[in-house]
Amino acid sequence: MAEPAALPPLNLALQGGGSHGALTWGVLDALLEDGGFAFEGISGTSAGAMNAVALAHGFAQAALQHKDAREAHRAGCTLARESLTRLWEGVGAIGSLMWGVPLQGNPLLGMLSQWLSPYQTNPLGINPLRGVLERAVNFEALCHARHASVPKVFVCATNVRTGRGEIFSGARLSADAVMASACLPLMFKAVQIDGEHYWDGGFSGNPALYPLIYQTQCADVLLVQINPIEHHDLPDTAQDIMERMNEVTFNASLLGELRAIDFVRRLLAEGRLDPAHYKNMRMHRIDGGSVLAQFGDASKSRADMGFVRQLFELGRTQGKQWLQRHRHDVGVQHTLHFTDNS
Repeated sequence: MAEPAALPPLNLALQGGGSHGALTWGVLDALLEDGGFAFEGISGTSAGAMNAVALAHGFAQAALQHKDAREAHRAGCTLARESLTRLWEGVGAIGSLMWGVPLQGNPLLGMLSQWLSPYQTNPLGINPLRGVLERAVNFEALCHARHASVPKVFVCATNVRTGRGEIFSGARLSADAVMASACLPLMFKAVQIDGEHYWDGGFSGNPALYPLIYQTQCADVLLVQINPIEHHDLPDTAQDIMERMNEVTFNASLLGELRAIDFVRRLLAEGRLDPAHYKNMRMHRIDGGSVLAQFGDASKSRADMGFVRQLFELGRTQGKQWLQRHRHDVGVQHTLHFTDNS
């Protein structure tokens, strides 16, 4: 494992996508096993938010045990891997990410979801995922962690009243915030926080990149993308059309931010912006969406342990491949070109 003094900083941007977030778990496990980067900030939405807080929890625990930065980093990588494993093994034990609501795989229940809201199908707002999350993450310790080795976490949820994305971080980070970030409105009742109601952060930032730009020093961001951008076949069934609509919707905000980052980078290169006032971001990406396309959108609700483990292994492979190809690009040059997403 590399020595922390030599570690290049790297921010993480983690997309949401139901149980497909297990692929991100695999990516993170590979990065943590390698131990070659210092994570300054992590922005996550939905399943990406769960991965973000689980990873940061490991480093927060290590910071309580070790004052030396080198030891804290080494222990943090180990404890973060354990924290992520507990989270996803808990998800796999439950077996589904859509409890108490009509499942996409059942045509009859799927039709009922068009007529019944979660306020009727799940009036008590029961979601076993909250218990899994709270057992895996100590939010009290995470919120008050001040050690340099503990990444800043930014969780995005969509304010129902304003329609805008809201970032929860620092003292506002909580299980409620993460559950709000993962609250699909046709599946779960809106999550109330401080008098406001929130839906899934994917509508407004999947994930949000701007906190990493403005609230961290690091200019390198690794995007772990699990929503396919391109879809080569024309959807012609109701289910395929709905799946593609969801993919487009949950990528829209991300593409907008990537377009803005690319625009600023080009203006900086042309000398038309002052680099003292504008950050030249270096974007990198692991494209899990292309790997996950074979399983279909409906599999996002599938979370049996066998499937979760399969996605985990795919993610580890993706993570190792990225390390082999792009490790030395971090701190030097961007490897995600916007034309890759156009």
